[in-house]
Amino acid sequence: MRQPQLIRAGTSASLLVSNIIGLMRSRFTIFATLTALLLFGPSLRAAEVQWPAKLGLWSDSGPSPRNTAEMNGGGKRDVLMQEAGLLNVAFRVYVQGEHKAYFTLRTFHDSSGAYEALTLLQNHLVKADQKDFARTIYRSNQVLDIVSDAEVDAESGNDAAKWVQSISDGVAAPPIAGYLPGQNRLPGSDRYALGPLAFRDAMTVVGRLDAASLVDLAGFNSHAEAMFGKYKSGKDEATLLLIEYPTPQLAELHLRHLQRALSVDKKSGSSVERKGSLLSIVLAPTSAEYAEKLRGAVNYETEVTWNEPSTTATDPPITSTLVKIIIATMVLMGMAFVLGIAFGGVRIITKRLFPGKVFDRPARMEVLQLGLSGKPIDPRDMY
Repeated sequence: MRQPQLIRAGTSASLLVSNIIGLMRSRFTIFATLTALLLFGPSLRAAEVQWPAKLGLWSDSGPSPRNTAEMNGGGKRDVLMQEAGLLNVAFRVYVQGEHKAYFTLRTFHDSSGAYEALTLLQNHLVKADQKDFARTIYRSNQVLDIVSDAEVDAESGNDAAKWVQSISDGVAAPPIAGYLPGQNRLPGSDRYALGPLAFRDAMTVVGRLDAASLVDLAGFNSHAEAMFGKYKSGKDEATLLLIEYPTPQLAELHLRHLQRALSVDKKSGSSVERKGSLLSIVLAPTSAEYAEKLRGAVNYETEVTWNEPSTTATDPPITSTLVKIIIATMVLMGMAFVLGIAFGGVRIITKRLFPGKVFDRPARMEVLQLGLSGKPIDPRDMY
């Protein structure tokens, strides 16, 4: 008679175990899906970019038939782009009559990597031939490279810039990009580097192969950022290298290493100085005066900001303090007098109107007796 109950109990247990396993599987599936979205979300969003049908006078004609390696630069540039945090590359062709424009959209992990790619493309722009027109548009984490056989008009360029802005993450360029002085800077000589590969390549571009050994002392493992610029004013010329660190302490640490490295070659006249979290290095200046002038033109200022507003602590005059003490004492004495009168008055009036009924009732009063006399004590004799 008990066998069916045992079978039902076993069935219920198996169902419970199956439900638990199913719940664990569903939670694992949800967790795995969320993890995949977090890891590969930027790549998926980059791959799903919707190209506009028209950009000014140019119309979309479909994916680019050009060689991907040619458009992306191939080889060395591929490695530099990967170091900068490249997530995706998309190609498109736009036409205007018989003219063609080849669009290359590069999506990066952040705006810093995109800015590094911008300075790289400005120095190593690949062109089909000398008659091609080239333009690079940078907006946050997106870089759009345009190569065409006819000049892209201003309206189409503005439409392309607005479209790139609309698909970017909206984060501003790295601040160090604005530290370089603009006066007397050679066009196309500015380079931004987030890693050792870009640093070495930038040294090659600005013609400072003798300073390439500084890459091991720059401190990219400490999240350093480097900015190069080459300057020439009359007979004076020099290369300005700015390196920014997350904290002034890291900047001071790497300053000492760089000072020792630069002191080995005293003939070049290279020097390094620190201001806050920024190191400014002038490589091979023609004169010490020009190096100091160039360093003084760096657009970098430090500020100290307090989290709490400051206040001025002042002691009140002694006369004001005494007056307040006297007033407070008189108020307390008045309150004690009024409360004492009120308490005693209520008690006396109640005893007169209701004797022995509210206060001092004989039935609730007890008196200790020592027994020194035989006379009994009457509690009413006390009043």
